[in-house]
Amino acid sequence: MKIERAELVAYILIVAGLLLLVFTFVMAFLMLTAVLSIPTNMDLSRALGEILGPIAEAVIKIMFLGVMGWTGSIVTMRGIQLYKEAKPAVAQTPKPEEKPEKA
Repeated sequence: MKIERAELVAYILIVAGLLLLVFTFVMAFLMLTAVLSIPTNMDLSRALGEILGPIAEAVIKIMFLGVMGWTGSIVTMRGIQLYKEAKPAVAQTPKPEEKPEKA
């Protein structure tokens, strides 16, 4: 069984996209299970100052995970699309044309 170049590139793209998606979900799970400590102060301005730092950090991580997931899904989708386009070209072999018989 010989693998065409387009089919090999499709396999590589699918694997790379799936690895990105798995890595994204693992990172999200680890972020979700991390222990959070919320400071409890009676002074409102000081409490807001201490809370805004972790909120900004969480927003940056969420944006990072979103971009990673989006990239992984696009790469996987392109790999599947390339595989679908390459597979019929490999499976179909050109048939010799039949010449009409002259009477």
